[in-house]
This record gives sequence, structure tokens and C-alpha cells, in this order.
Amino acid sequence: MLLVYLSVVEEMDSSAVLFNQLKAAEPFFLLAGPNVIESEEHVFRMAKHIKTVASKLGLPLVFKSSFDKANRTSSKSFRGPGLIEGLKILEKVKIEYDIPIVTDVHETIQCESVGRVADIIQIPAFLCRQTDLLVAAAKTGKIVNIKKGQFCAPSVMVNSAEKVRSAGNPNVMVCERGTMFGYNDLIVDPRNLEWIRDANCPVVADVTHALQQPAGKKLDGGGVASGGLRELIPCIARTAVAVGVDGIFMEVHDDPLNAPCDGPTQWPLRHLEELLEELVAIARVSKGKQHLNIDLTPFRD
Repeated sequence: MLLVYLSVVEEMDSSAVLFNQLKAAEPFFLLAGPNVIESEEHVFRMAKHIKTVASKLGLPLVFKSSFDKANRTSSKSFRGPGLIEGLKILEKVKIEYDIPIVTDVHETIQCESVGRVADIIQIPAFLCRQTDLLVAAAKTGKIVNIKKGQFCAPSVMVNSAEKVRSAGNPNVMVCERGTMFGYNDLIVDPRNLEWIRDANCPVVADVTHALQQPAGKKLDGGGVASGGLRELIPCIARTAVAVGVDGIFMEVHDDPLNAPCDGPTQWPLRHLEELLEELVAIARVSKGKQHLNIDLTPFRD
């Protein structure tokens, strides 16, 4: 029991170091990678290229890929290699390229094993209010990134973040990823990027899932899949960094038209450096992270 306790304490110490590094990142940190693990070879290739780009631009990188995409529109959709094989691959990437890892969990039973590999445990948007899942993730001692539900007001994230802190883990982040707007569409309200700060933790903008069109793409053989507006990723990303978010979450693929999962909202790897260069430039001239005190006393020329 003592060894387990010491292990958790060590994990929380190392998580606190990474958490503080990400909080202090200027102009922002980057969570990026392919949506789902397709193969070990593909993930290694993606991690190598993304790290090269991030290092060149001086952006702290946390590599992202999912071992299982449990929330799929169709039961026939590709989900990934699963927990055991997926974690093996992510651990190899972590060691080979010396980069921290973020991946998502869907059930409380997954948290302990994921916490042994991942540096950030991500809570999917549809599960952002699941208390038991938030607490289980918190108890690993790892950083917890909570995506705001598409159905939630930003104020909900104050409660979600507090559930993690109440479980003894102060290392929590919240992520805006769009809000449901009618049928099969999301909108990104820039006001949310301000209001979500009430959670009193780093704010991340997911600039790819935010442009998803859930169940908005009809399949030739019948049924539907998620569509998306990839061409608007730069628009949302530019807005987010101008507002002064702490981190950018971006799913990236070397062949998005043939990606087995969420292809329409993955940014082409060939354009990653080009876009990030612009985002860095915008963020450095913006005063988005600084609170502007508005003086309402009568103005006299």
C-alpha cells in the first residue's frame, strides 16, 4: 500500500512539473497527432514529423492519438487497436521521441492503466460530466484535460474541473470544442474562450473537432458518418490564439482523405508548419491573455 501511495505521489510531482511548463508556455502549447492509432509505423512517422515542426517553432508538444474511439457514429467505424496494444504503441512513441502523451479514456476501469503511460488523460466531450470518470482520472495523478460537452454551456466546466480538484488533483485543463447548433453542425462561440476561464485553469481550443458535422455525411452503402469543415480550421485557430488560449489541440494526418476516422476534420500534415507559424505570429502580437480593464468614467477630450 505504501508503494502504491509513493507511486501516485511521484506521478503527481512529475505531472505538476509538466503542468507548470504548459501553463507557462509562450505563446501556447500544442496537443497534436492523428485522431486514432492506425498502426505503429504510422504513429511513429507522424510523431517524428510533428515533433520536428513543434521544436522548430519552439512550441511545447504533447503527442495525441487514441487507442479506441468508442464514440463512433456507426458500429462499423474504425475504432483503433484497443487499450492493450494501443498503450504499447504510445509508450514506444513516448520513449523513442521523448515526448509526453495525451490520450482519452471512456471508462473508469481504463484510467489506471492509461495513467501508467499517458502524461495527460483526456475526458471526451460527451463524458465531461461523468463524475466517476473524472475522479478516476484525477486519482492517477496525471494531468486531466476535460473537453467541454457539445451540449454544455462553458459554466459547466467550472464544476467539471472542481470534481478533479476535489479528488486531490490540481492539474486540470479545460478544452473548448464547439457547441451543437441545430442538426449535424457545431459552432465555435469565441465568448466561450473567455467564459471558460472561470474554471481557473489552462484553456485549450480544439480547432479540429470544433468543425465536425456529427452524422452529417451520408454513406454510399447507407447510413451516416461525421463530416466536417476542414477549410475553416485556420479561421477557428486564428481566432483562438488571438483571444489568448493557453493551448491548441489539433488532429493532424498525412493523408486525411484516406484517414479511417474523422478524416474531414484532420489538418493535412504538409500544411502544419505553415499554419503554426502564422498562429505563433498572431499570438505574439495579441494581448488576448491580458485582462483589459474598461474605464467607464466619463471621457473628456
